[in-house]
Amino acid sequence: MATDTFWSDVDRHLVRYAGPGSFTGEIIDRAEGSFVFTEDGRRILDFTSGQMSAILGHAHPEIVETVRKQAAKLDHLFSGMLSRPVVDLARRLAETLPDPLEKALLLTTGAESNEAALRMAKLVTGKHEIVSFARSWHGMTQAAASATYSAGRKGYGPGAPGNFAIPVPGADWERQLDMAFDLIDAQSVGSLAACLVEPILSSGGILVTPPGYFQALQRKCRERGMLLILDEAQTGLCRTGTWYAFEHDGVVPDILTVSKTLGAGLPLAAVLTSAEIEQEAHERGYLFFTTHVSDPLPAAVGNTVLDVLIRDRLDERARQLGDRLRTGLDEIAARHESVGEIRGRGLLAGLELSGGGPDADKLGARVTQRCLELGLHMNIVQLPGMGGVFRIAPPLTASDSEIDLGLSILDEAIGDVS
Repeated sequence: MATDTFWSDVDRHLVRYAGPGSFTGEIIDRAEGSFVFTEDGRRILDFTSGQMSAILGHAHPEIVETVRKQAAKLDHLFSGMLSRPVVDLARRLAETLPDPLEKALLLTTGAESNEAALRMAKLVTGKHEIVSFARSWHGMTQAAASATYSAGRKGYGPGAPGNFAIPVPGADWERQLDMAFDLIDAQSVGSLAACLVEPILSSGGILVTPPGYFQALQRKCRERGMLLILDEAQTGLCRTGTWYAFEHDGVVPDILTVSKTLGAGLPLAAVLTSAEIEQEAHERGYLFFTTHVSDPLPAAVGNTVLDVLIRDRLDERARQLGDRLRTGLDEIAARHESVGEIRGRGLLAGLELSGGGPDADKLGARVTQRCLELGLHMNIVQLPGMGGVFRIAPPLTASDSEIDLGLSILDEAIGDVS
């Protein structure tokens, strides 16, 4: 198919699902390791791990082999049937987690896992109100979207009733948290079920909460009989230098959701909780019966992902590469006035472009485009009045030289357009 015909078909037949500038102007033909390759032969370093998901890089040989073998043997079942890959993955996930998280529900996407977690929390508590961060992103299905405040709220009619936003913590976070829950208490109809939050806000601009914040938030939840749900779609499975980001914060959630990274780019997600909460949910008739719950093919992939993470000590590797990445980003910030704060943890980093002036909101788009021209794919969160925040999440399998290459291209791109 001719290139012009391809783009004509895009214009004619594809729904634009991501707002302005929905599609990158390249035809991607294949991907391998830390790179994607265009149809015309260009090699592009992928500093986003696909959709922040491909933690083992693209076309990892062990994932490829697992898919080949498992698809030929057992790929999909009636949702009430069980297979060994599913039960093995549930057990092995529990082994990576502290007590009392030992029960797993295997699903397909982050939105679905958050939907299932919220449904469980509402059933177990007998309540319906949900609290989330003001810059949160939890997915595009009904309950998850109703708890999402970073984008996508306008124009779609009412969300689920009983959703409240609290501020992302700042320097004076203790007073801020007290005031936030004073307001929640004033608005609540007495039906507070759960608090659903990300340990590091990603779409909110790679915002890391201050030490002690989650312990205080958990106390607020306990005081009100609420469950604490942590959404580790982007932070789980070693990306931040530990297996789960909540390990940095001295808390264990009542319910944990993971997705993206669990399938290393393939559709696999999970809800994890305690035996006590699962028992209560079961006794109350918990129902989350979907077409692809407990599918054997993605579960087999998840087991291979765990194999590689454990064997190759990719939590340690994420810390090492994260230090290298952070050092390079700090050096870029020192060289360019348009670069503001550098933040994040491990291999999830944020570089804030401040820019200044009336063209600040355009700066990030220009840097992103220049990076692509130079062979680097970047993702930017556009925030009103700012140049935006780059979300940098290379594969955990990236080499030192690939990290250095990405930093070099980013440095050049910022210099070219600033």
